[in-house]
Amino acid sequence: MNVERAQYRIADIPTDERPRERLKKSGPESLNTAELLAILVRTGVKGESAVQLGQRLLKVFNGLAGLQRASYTDVETQRGMGEAKATTIKAAIELGRRLSILEPESKPTISNPADAAAMVQYEMSALETEHLRAILLDTRNHVIQIVEIYRGSLNSTNVRVAEVFTSAVRRNAAALILVHNHPSGDPTPSPEDLALTKALREAGNLLDIELLDHLIIGQGRFVSMKERRLGFGEERKDYG
Repeated sequence: MNVERAQYRIADIPTDERPRERLKKSGPESLNTAELLAILVRTGVKGESAVQLGQRLLKVFNGLAGLQRASYTDVETQRGMGEAKATTIKAAIELGRRLSILEPESKPTISNPADAAAMVQYEMSALETEHLRAILLDTRNHVIQIVEIYRGSLNSTNVRVAEVFTSAVRRNAAALILVHNHPSGDPTPSPEDLALTKALREAGNLLDIELLDHLIIGQGRFVSMKERRLGFGEERKDYG
């Protein structure tokens, strides 16, 4: 029995193929998501390596975002998991979530849509309902704060302009980037998204707080309405 189980340990994979050794040599970015999960779970089960177990988890829960949303019990009861592996995975995902919402002083300058999306995409792509947030920026595009404004179906009629700009006025922000997610996973802008963008740009011009962009977060991708020139005309695509 011990012999059979040992055949599915990471330690029994050829050295140059082991996720841990490849991570040490080339960095974590060189591993795919299943391989990173394999490092956390350490061992597979009979007939299935740790990497294959990671692949199965991603398939069952529809990717890393689904694994983040899944309950502890759902993860623990998967074949080959159990308490130790489930708690390790949940703890690692929570660390990633907390890293994505660090205090503003630790945030980089926002220079383009990819910079802004990187700050919120990990968490927001896993949300099951629509959330509207604003990234508040100073005159040099340093992040002041990320604030949540609204939850629910978004359109220009049920989102009050005052709610969007209240925090920006209080924090003396020079600009903001609006961000919301599409729980369907498809970040394609809707007519309501365009109407909301136009309404908020007009309000921002009156308040002298520039709406730099409106990002829509989907599953593994995002759309910048500024890049698409939806509600932003022929303006520059970066934030410089």
